[in-house]
Amino acid sequence: MSREVKTLYVAEAEDGIRLDRWFRRRWPHLSHVQVQKMARSGQIRVDGSRAKPEDRLTAGAAVRVPPIPDPVEKTPGERPTLSDRDVAYARSLVLFEDDMVIALNKPAGLAVQGGTKTTKHVDRLLSAWGEGLERPRLVHRLDRDTSGVLLLGKGPEAAKRLAGAFARRQAKKTYWAIVMGAPKPGAGQIDLALKKSGINDFEIMRPADPKEHGAEPAETAFATISRAAHRASWMALRPFTGRTHQLRAHMKAMGHPILGDPKYGDEASNELSGPLKLQLHARRIELDHPGGGKLIVEAPLSPEMKAGFAHFGFSEDEAEQDPFAGVKRIR
Repeated sequence: MSREVKTLYVAEAEDGIRLDRWFRRRWPHLSHVQVQKMARSGQIRVDGSRAKPEDRLTAGAAVRVPPIPDPVEKTPGERPTLSDRDVAYARSLVLFEDDMVIALNKPAGLAVQGGTKTTKHVDRLLSAWGEGLERPRLVHRLDRDTSGVLLLGKGPEAAKRLAGAFARRQAKKTYWAIVMGAPKPGAGQIDLALKKSGINDFEIMRPADPKEHGAEPAETAFATISRAAHRASWMALRPFTGRTHQLRAHMKAMGHPILGDPKYGDEASNELSGPLKLQLHARRIELDHPGGGKLIVEAPLSPEMKAGFAHFGFSEDEAEQDPFAGVKRIR
């Protein structure tokens, strides 16, 4: 058993995760009873306060981790392994890889992390690079139906630096989206607190008063790249915070829901969407490379976004290098 008491910080990719699940992802050998006992005795604390195993964690929260018992040795073959096909699939998603960073091109429909009904997800596929210290770590996340750039850290130090860049809002993330209508003004920033309501598959983010219990600040920059008359607009979106469904909730609040969104769409946007899937794509990430210098990664359009572009007549060459140049309040 390690006798060291640690303070670890919740990554952006883990915003909203249950405390007990957060522990078991890091130390899979821990039983639910062990986590309960550590929480009940006050050994586990979140931002200095006692916490229950079912409490939800927020990105950036400080978790006091007591000494963790060593795992009991398992017999060979107990650990589930990926098939050669899964390994090849995971490797096929790589956009960029060096000795500290992996950038994946996450397809729409593939969850980043598992759940009760989700057995195929990015987190599981990371075993393609090995286990233990060899296993890459998630440092942020994308919604299941959002395609595009997903960064991973190779080793704890690289993951810590990358996660820190996201937590300190030093990562410039640019999403492309096709929304209903033509937002006016065509560019700007929306600062609108959001609060989770509902549970599991019915969980949704709704606008909230910043003083409301459970409300979290959320900020998004937006800029119009092109329009299909007044029917739809191709937007560049840049989140400064990492709330669940932030871009989808903000665009709905503006009256211009993202097309193909079954959760945040309305009757009009659903009719306009037709057979289109969610028109949201993590196009580009720019941040400091953990080994020095700049890391800039772009993901090509997904099949789902290509269908949207074809339907409305958009062309990638319409996009400027920096769609946010000159937009007020962009940081």
